[in-house]
Amino acid sequence: MRVIGLMSGTSYDAVDAAAAVLRLDGDTLLLRPLGMVSTPYDDGLRAALTRALSPAAAPAPASGQGCPPLASLAEVCRLDTGIGRAFAAAAVRADRELCGGQAELVASHGQTVYHWAEGNRVHGTLQLGRPAWIAEASGLPVVADFRARDVAAGGQGAPLVSLVDLLWLRGRPGRVVALNIGGVANVTAPDGTAFDTGPGCALLDAAVREFSGGRAAYDVDGALAGRGRPVRRLLDRLLADPYYALAPPKTTGKEVFHAGYLRTAGLFDGIRPEDALATLAQLTARTIADAVRSVGATEVIASGGGVRNPVLTGMLRERLAPVPVRVSDALGLPAAAKEAYAFAVLGFLTVHGLPGTDPRSTGARHPSVLGSLTPGRDGFRLPPAGACAPARMVVEG
Repeated sequence: MRVIGLMSGTSYDAVDAAAAVLRLDGDTLLLRPLGMVSTPYDDGLRAALTRALSPAAAPAPASGQGCPPLASLAEVCRLDTGIGRAFAAAAVRADRELCGGQAELVASHGQTVYHWAEGNRVHGTLQLGRPAWIAEASGLPVVADFRARDVAAGGQGAPLVSLVDLLWLRGRPGRVVALNIGGVANVTAPDGTAFDTGPGCALLDAAVREFSGGRAAYDVDGALAGRGRPVRRLLDRLLADPYYALAPPKTTGKEVFHAGYLRTAGLFDGIRPEDALATLAQLTARTIADAVRSVGATEVIASGGGVRNPVLTGMLRERLAPVPVRVSDALGLPAAAKEAYAFAVLGFLTVHGLPGTDPRSTGARHPSVLGSLTPGRDGFRLPPAGACAPARMVVEG
């Protein structure tokens, strides 16, 4: 089956579309990557998302939870439509450029706009980007809204890529931990333990936007952070956030880690931009390293946009030495596309009636078949019955 996976993470800057040929061979899932295309959100949509996702009142670093964004229902409807159209355009492009018009399924993560977490409990989750827009534009059936079913089953709804990590890295020698550094960072250990470690690039990006007056979205190659020195009192204040002491499973997001959080922490009170960014890079590196050590890693396979920041990855490697940190490209899955490929896998599992979660990772009461199905132009025909849940995943060259 040719499947397109669509993903936009907590940085909400673009829609990544990765296509793969997926097939089940007994208890082995075979994935042949076809490539990825990335389609940036237009400036208007990104600005609207930024306005809607910025809490009106910032929680203090010790609060452990976020404040809901104050967006009207009209704004939510407009965002849902705009995001849906953006995802639809990405799916059409991926089908044309990567699949030669032969794609059979789209799996859309959508855009997370609120993840309702309090302490170790998740009460709800909301992803926008109505799949009807994707089905209408592409003519293909769409699996979407993956997280809600796991939350309904008592899980965190995240990190959903953990099942794919477990299948993909199973059998690799030692205790291999998968790490994704997006806006939020998460890890998956071989025993199924998986959780968000805290901010990945979210606070770094928020600080850059504040310091630049919105003219820059991120610290290119970590250049600013590389010229600064961490401010110890600020780092200690940020590390005191109770989220880091929570036992897994746990999840977090920009509902907590945003510019208002940094203002409350005093990041913009006379601290040089380069020193502030060096402090935030150390915060991310330390909290990730602490999480990785807590699960006994002997090797780390890293992916996500954060691996492109050499200052951040250098700090992380220094803190984790002698444990090696390798980028997922070396194992066949490009770091920038891994999450989009993961959702292609989850969509494939859904249409085969197979669970897409491991309760050890999300804390749910049981495994769940994820998402909802929107038929394509010609409806949808379920694959033949009899597929068994895969025990491993192999990436084909």
